[in-house]
Amino acid sequence: MASLQDQLLKAGLIDTKKAKQANKEKRKETNVARRSSEEVVDEIKQSAEQARLEKVERDRELNRQRDLELQQKAIAAQIKQLIENHRQPKGAGNGDVEYNFTDGKLIKKMRVSSLVLEQIARGLLGVVKLGDGYEVVPRIVADKIAQRDEKFVVVANTKTDNKVDEDDPYKDYVIPDDLMW
Repeated sequence: MASLQDQLLKAGLIDTKKAKQANKEKRKETNVARRSSEEVVDEIKQSAEQARLEKVERDRELNRQRDLELQQKAIAAQIKQLIENHRQPKGAGNGDVEYNFTDGKLIKKMRVSSLVLEQIARGLLGVVKLGDGYEVVPRIVADKIAQRDEKFVVVANTKTDNKVDEDDPYKDYVIPDDLMW
């Protein structure tokens, strides 16, 4: 098989003078490159290497996003399991009262027994979000859920003691237990 230069000469597309001049220039370039201390930069190799590095970076970013999504799904599954395993009964239905609480900017209602209402107020129980509804769970479970994702915990009052401070000027004014808002 003849070289491309020979094929072009046979076809008459170039003449021998141009072919010799091209060979001479090529030899000069290689000779200068060999003698000089500068490294010859191959643009094709450089662009291929740059494209490879960009692809590696894109793949790394996609893997990071995929891992983050998997981690979020695992946390959501853990929270759902915690809520379903530890949910408390809200009330029997007869003497239930409405418990109003805020979820973000919305005010929500839930029917609970007076005992559950008292336990929520004292901080023994917490209200958490499960899907579109709300469930009552022990405070310890609500804290575990908050460690994983705080947006699932709607109400988690701090535990209060009913001790009266001796220096309190309002100690004689007792707040009624049936006060509702």
